[in-house]
Amino acid sequence: MAAQVGLRARKKELTRQQIFDAARRLFAQRGFDAVTVAEIARDANVSEVTVFNYFPSKEDLFYGGMQFFEERLLEAVRTRPRGESAIKALRRCLLESADGLQSRERIDAILRAAEIVSASPSLMAREREIVERYTRRLAVLLAEETDADPWDVEPMTAAGALIGAHRAVVDYVRRRVLAGRRGAALVEDARVQIRRAYARLDSGLGGYAVRT
Repeated sequence: MAAQVGLRARKKELTRQQIFDAARRLFAQRGFDAVTVAEIARDANVSEVTVFNYFPSKEDLFYGGMQFFEERLLEAVRTRPRGESAIKALRRCLLESADGLQSRERIDAILRAAEIVSASPSLMAREREIVERYTRRLAVLLAEETDADPWDVEPMTAAGALIGAHRAVVDYVRRRVLAGRRGAALVEDARVQIRRAYARLDSGLGGYAVRT
């Protein structure tokens, strides 16, 4: 039974990746707005219903990678060791992820995304919605750990600052990539910006949400 469950899970993940790859390929070729879900389904050799089973909207297809990374950030905070603050957990995860900027595939993805998003108001709006949703989820997590009300100003302010610094680094890296920065220099540049951003917040949030 366990083997069958594992096989089904692998098949589902393979189908999800197949759909995501097809969408990314078509978006890169023709732009986000010009591609339909029906075309993505045909390219991935699945039905439209199957596409929507994995991705509720076309925007979710485009931002699948971003949402996966935001989940990683939340998981880093949720599973951090005792005695570590939320800000240190988030910073550690971001510093580790900076290594991926050395890969050509990551750089190409940043370049394609920048071009496609700039031409699609619906994608720009969706990105803002994703950031807001994960900020809210982080605030709820911080509130639970500090015995605060989920709508209290303190956890929401802390979450806004932590996610805001993360998004500022993302925007900075995009600009540097578009300006031609690559390789080890880009990685070190990103790490410096991450350390600077969270050092600025550390004096106010360093003692907040320390896991006990």
